[in-house]
Amino acid sequence: MQVKSRHHLRSDAVSDVETALEEQLGVSPDGDAYERVEFEDTDWEVVLIDGEPRVAYFDEEPFLTVRGANAYEPEKRLVTVDAGAISFVSDGADVMRPGITEATDDISPDDLVVIAEESHGKVLAVGRARVDGDDMTGNEGKVIDSLHHVGDELYEFSG
Repeated sequence: MQVKSRHHLRSDAVSDVETALEEQLGVSPDGDAYERVEFEDTDWEVVLIDGEPRVAYFDEEPFLTVRGANAYEPEKRLVTVDAGAISFVSDGADVMRPGITEATDDISPDDLVVIAEESHGKVLAVGRARVDGDDMTGNEGKVIDSLHHVGDELYEFSG
């Protein structure tokens, strides 16, 4: 991905990002340097925290990247998948009910969520919920649209 521009965020913009992450995910990044990076050939916008791509904008909404979620370990808006779903989710597939073992009850339709595997808690993807967290488990149906996953261009980008 070709970088189009990068600039340090003003303190009010840093505050906006930190507040959003605290409210959505219960995490406090607390970095020293925040840089916003825009790219030539994609709509991705990333915030580097101390040089690491920890936050991305999804439809103008700041949210943790997979790397950010693994660094800060969110406890809200968290969906856990079983071992059988790992390869699919890691390849960017949308998430289906049968693969989900649990989901936090603070999830509403259209919320951004982090998707982790159950054995080690590692985050595999970020997606957009189609249903409430209480309605995520079951026998059939797509419940999360995948937006970003391990191994995609955003994951591979390094500041």
